[in-house]
Amino acid sequence: MENTLDRRLDALARKSALADGTPCRTIGAAEVIRLSEEAGVSGRRVELAALRQHILPDRYLRNMKTLSESDQIRLLESTVCIVGLGGLGGTVTETLARMGIGRFCLVDGDVFEAHNLNRQLLSAVDRIGMPKVDAAVMHVRRINPGLEVTADATFLTPENAHSLLGSCDLVVDCLDNIHSRFTLQAAAKHAGIPMVSAAVAGISGHVTTIFPEDNGLETIYGPEDQLKMTKGAETRLGCLSPGVNLIASLECNEVLNVLLQKDHTLKNKLLVVDLADYTVETLRLS
Repeated sequence: MENTLDRRLDALARKSALADGTPCRTIGAAEVIRLSEEAGVSGRRVELAALRQHILPDRYLRNMKTLSESDQIRLLESTVCIVGLGGLGGTVTETLARMGIGRFCLVDGDVFEAHNLNRQLLSAVDRIGMPKVDAAVMHVRRINPGLEVTADATFLTPENAHSLLGSCDLVVDCLDNIHSRFTLQAAAKHAGIPMVSAAVAGISGHVTTIFPEDNGLETIYGPEDQLKMTKGAETRLGCLSPGVNLIASLECNEVLNVLLQKDHTLKNKLLVVDLADYTVETLRLS
């Protein structure tokens, strides 16, 4: 089957060029869908087979040359779990799907409410009452039907956290309360995978990456058993779209850095951004 797919890809590939004029061979989104149906495999598998023959799916043309073909393959091979599909999670899901993360595990037990409409990308008037996870799955499939998605319409708990992470390579914390973040951190450490974590309030927020060996959230919030609050400053300041979108984008960039093993990540660092006065600081966590 693989040899047949390779031959079909080679026959369908067309001559093209990157934005800077570099010659390349490409294949269109419609051809990827058709080949996936013919071969009985996911579009992700077809895109991987194409890239391994140096045939670039045209949806990734503008990812080059900031990313390489091998980078794109790594992203398509990766499985990312996103926990929380509200303001941060909806934008993270959209961005990572467009970048070419190949497999998603999406987790949220909540439904859309009217107060989500000011900032949550996946929300809409006709989706009030809809499970957020259903909207997220539909959105990923509209962006790229070849990506592989599993969904759990459940809230994170200490009892289900370990099973939800499954065979993921990385988890993104898009939660809205501190205790759940500690629960997710414990599960990520148990699974031996990194966690990209963020919080947002008003038009400010922070991002960090926690590897299994790191102290992590305790260096930001203090010991979990001494927490005096479960929600952050968003209970006082609300959450505006500019802050949510910016922090979500920073989370996505950090996901890429970690998966692609870049030298500069936010391991043991806290990136703090405040749009009120355009302050950007990177604090070292000890």
